[in-house]
Amino acid sequence: MKFLKKTLWFVGITAVVLAVTALLTHKLLPDNSGRSVSHSLPPQAESSALAAHFLPQIQAHPELSGVYPLREGRDAFLARLALAEAAQQTLDVQYYIWHDDVSGHLLMQALYKAAERGVRVRLLLDDLNTGGLDGLLAAMNAHPNIEVRLFNPFMQRGFRPLGYLSDFFRLNRRMHNKSFTADGVVTVIGGRNVGDEYFGAGTGVMFADLDVAAVGAAARDVGQDFDRYWASESVYPAESIISEAPVAFDTAPAQDAETQGYLKALAELPLARQLADGSLPLEWANTTLISDDPAKGLGKALPENTVLAHIGPVMGAAQNELLIVSPYFVPTQKGTDLLGGIARNGKQVTVLTNSLSATDVAAVHAGYAKYRKDLLHAGVHLFELKPDATVTGAEKGAVVGGSSGASLHAKTFTVDNKTLFVGSFNMDPRSAELNTEMGFLIDSPTLAAQLADGLKQHQAEHTYSVALTPKGDLQWQTLENGQTAAFDTEPNSSVMTRFVVWVCSLLPIEWLL
Repeated sequence: MKFLKKTLWFVGITAVVLAVTALLTHKLLPDNSGRSVSHSLPPQAESSALAAHFLPQIQAHPELSGVYPLREGRDAFLARLALAEAAQQTLDVQYYIWHDDVSGHLLMQALYKAAERGVRVRLLLDDLNTGGLDGLLAAMNAHPNIEVRLFNPFMQRGFRPLGYLSDFFRLNRRMHNKSFTADGVVTVIGGRNVGDEYFGAGTGVMFADLDVAAVGAAARDVGQDFDRYWASESVYPAESIISEAPVAFDTAPAQDAETQGYLKALAELPLARQLADGSLPLEWANTTLISDDPAKGLGKALPENTVLAHIGPVMGAAQNELLIVSPYFVPTQKGTDLLGGIARNGKQVTVLTNSLSATDVAAVHAGYAKYRKDLLHAGVHLFELKPDATVTGAEKGAVVGGSSGASLHAKTFTVDNKTLFVGSFNMDPRSAELNTEMGFLIDSPTLAAQLADGLKQHQAEHTYSVALTPKGDLQWQTLENGQTAAFDTEPNSSVMTRFVVWVCSLLPIEWLL
């Protein structure tokens, strides 16, 4: 009884301290009514070399989009860098994460240099991951041709977690969208944020990811979608949030060996020239932009105006095969029933996600692990990426291949080898209910088949196949040195890691994952 009383006393005191701290540190958001108004501009061939090169192709394919998949990280970075360097009118850039590392700094420099030559730059960042960047963002925002805005900003710029004490339900909703659009004519969207781990720079853990570059109707739609986020209630001009003084901004590339080595490797790729002169080999297809209503950032979006409301019926309509790739796969009971129902109706349902040893968020793995047996019983095929696999451009259509220290980050699915989705949407409750997301639905048997075939070519060697034993236990199988290896527990994981996952699976946190 004494222990219980002490525990209750401690919990009560802690709650009071937190409540008082929340009251003392709470800061109101500034008035947002005086923001400037701007809009995306249509491509103009007379003032944009990009438009001059691509508009004839666009006009020859009315209402279609020219799509080019960016599977390899360095190609994905170079596409963005080349667009920043080629832009002559506008750059509209929207990201969830922007690191100030080698690739992040190079891209920020490219935006600044574009503004120096007269390009209008609009940079929209989610504020969750901008810690330590206030001086840099202030320097960018101080340029007359650059405007920086922040989505759902933290008013406590120092110790940001304090903001959660008084404004949790707003700050828990983030803008997960990712797009990079130049002169209104070429756009890049997909799963990659801006940082070395997404672009094959440095030596740390790399993310296996997928983007697409697109021209035509798709780029037009992304521009219009950027406008509605730029003007949404959740977005604030940087100058109304950031009080830190601008830092000195150097537009010359750093001379360290890592940066120079990365730039040398990029110089060997043909993609920049293909983008600049319009020779990029495009697949022309009906391409639909799907994007959440930005009101979702305040919990005000109607269910029918969400990405999930659009992709759910597409997946459910599979006639032969549904292939899902999602790094953070938390199907929930509703999703498990949906996928299980499709499989029981004779359709092949395959899911590729991270193994426990490859994931960067163990709590999310817990949200997936408790549904594995139900999915397998229903006939869903489960594959988990090994930590030595990543994106490779070595073979056409390949998505996974050999590397060291890797984690799956691509968010894509194919239906019947005809329709392909590429975007920012994870198959989890956070993407479905909390964060804003976007992506393309592409009607292209060529691209859909390339993705499906690429995965199947490499799954034996670079993934674990999860199955049920005759006793109903889980077993992981993979090919190692030409021999089949089987594991009765999560491969390459420690007892402590598995214990943490088990504890997380017991907590009522699925809605946060």
